[in-house]
Formats: sequence, structure tokens, C-alpha cells
Amino acid sequence: MPVKQLHTRKEFIRTSTILVAGALALPGMAMGRKQPRLAFSTLGCPDWDFNRITEFAEQHGYTGIEVRGIQREMDLVKSSIFSSAEARKATMRRMKEKGLQFVGLGSSSTLHFSEAAQRTKQLDEGRRFIDLAAQINCPYVRVFPNNFPKNQEKQATMDLITRGLQELGNHAKGSGVTVLMETHGDMVWTADILQIMEAANHPQVALVWDVTNMWTITGEDPVEMYGKLKPYIRHVHVKDATKAGGKLNYTFLGKGEVPIMKAIAALRDDRYKGFYSFEWEKLWHPEIAEPDIALADYPAAIKQQFQ
Repeated sequence: MPVKQLHTRKEFIRTSTILVAGALALPGMAMGRKQPRLAFSTLGCPDWDFNRITEFAEQHGYTGIEVRGIQREMDLVKSSIFSSAEARKATMRRMKEKGLQFVGLGSSSTLHFSEAAQRTKQLDEGRRFIDLAAQINCPYVRVFPNNFPKNQEKQATMDLITRGLQELGNHAKGSGVTVLMETHGDMVWTADILQIMEAANHPQVALVWDVTNMWTITGEDPVEMYGKLKPYIRHVHVKDATKAGGKLNYTFLGKGEVPIMKAIAALRDDRYKGFYSFEWEKLWHPEIAEPDIALADYPAAIKQQFQ
């Protein structure tokens, strides 16, 4: 073999070895895994202003923000960052500068009510949030199912929730927004959720999958949940907790009793493309850890599942 060819072959082998070793050194690359798309809900930082929220998100590797109140203003249409066309433009400029996107707006719209005035109020909130989401290029608006009132037949409540989702879905047509029912309240059994989704049967209606809301009540296996619900799942809430005396105590990811890592593995292995949104319920539970600690812990904890 000529000397020049031998030299070239050696160079090729050495270069290939370096490239392979480098690829293996990168987290997740050996298994062809992409890193998760991370977001957090502003429920976890109820007193932060928008600049602090976006600065923190950029610094800690988040690319999405789920908005559930800004400085304790839960009616987002009234929030100073969204309340006028000028404010919305400034907000979108800030998001672009920080490499962020809005991944969901958390409304309080609740669909189980039968009383006419209350029902109208709840649906009107959903519509206002859908309109806002369309104005800020946000793909999802979360709504609640939510309870099975004792003075109302269960099927009647299921029908009310279904019709509410259809009405909001119709309002969202052509907007680029999808209405997501969260697995929440009494609507946490897989069979009930499936019945609602199948009955709604609307292209603008899907699910926020909150594993913890479901498992802590039903004890259903997350892999089985996912296998049945995955056609409808567009967004995922991630949180962990322990149970003591019937009460939930929220913990950092991986430190509780919820089989949340099992759920994340199912999503990961099925190449789920949406966001894993950390829902640290600081607004409702002021005793839990401060947001600068909890929201910083989450990216490192979840990325371990993608190595």
C-alpha cells in the first residue's frame, strides 16, 4: 500500500474515533435522545415581575413559559403585560430577546356548572383567554373540567363539560389556539377523561396531562394512563409529592412518592414533542420552597432522565 494511502487511512480512523467518542460524551446522544423542552408555570413565582420571570427562564435553560397569573393577577387579560396592544408588543419583544415562547395560558374557566349565569361567566372567561392567546401566538389555553356536584347526576355533568369544550373549541377555530382540559379535580380517572375527549371529538380540544393530579387519587399506572390518553395529550404538567394524612406535600422532582419519572420515561420513549412544564404551586402553598430554589432544581432533575 502506498505511504500516502496508509497515512490517509490512519487519519480517517483517528478522526472517526474522536467523533464517535465525542458523540458518546454528549448527554442523551448515545440513545439518540433529544433534550426535553422545558417550561414552568408562573404559579411557582407569584410575586415575580415579568422581567424577572424571563431573565430566570433564560438563565436556567427553559424555553417556554406557562402563564398562570402575573404578580397575583390571575385574569391575564387585565395584566399589565397583556392589557393593551402596545403592552403585548413589548411583551413579545422581551420573549424573543430571551429565546422564549408562551406555551399555555392558565384560565380559571370551569365547565361543570349548570346554573346559567355561572356557566356564561365561565365560558366567557375561556373565550377571552382564547382571544388573548391568539394575539400572543400562544398555542394552548387550559380550562378545568372540574367537579362532580353531589346534587347533579354524573352523566349530566359529563355532558356539560363536553358541551363546554365544544363551545370553546368552536370559538378557537381559525385562531391557532387549542383548548386543553386539564386532568384535575374529580376528572382524574382515565375512563372518564376518555369519555369526555371522545364525546367532544373536536380538533381544537385536547388535554393537559397532570400525572400527579390523577395518580394521587386513582393510583392508576402512569404507563397505562399514557397508553390510553396519548392521542389527546398536547401539554404535560410535572410535579412530585408525598402523601400524609390525606394531604399532599409537594417535593422537588424525584423526591416524592409519585411515579412521575415513570410517566416521563413513557413520554420520552414515545418521543413526545411538547413541553414538560413544571408546576410548583407556590401561590396556593406559600410554605413550600421559594421559586429561585425550586425552579432552578427542576431542569437538572428532569434532564437526568434524558441521559
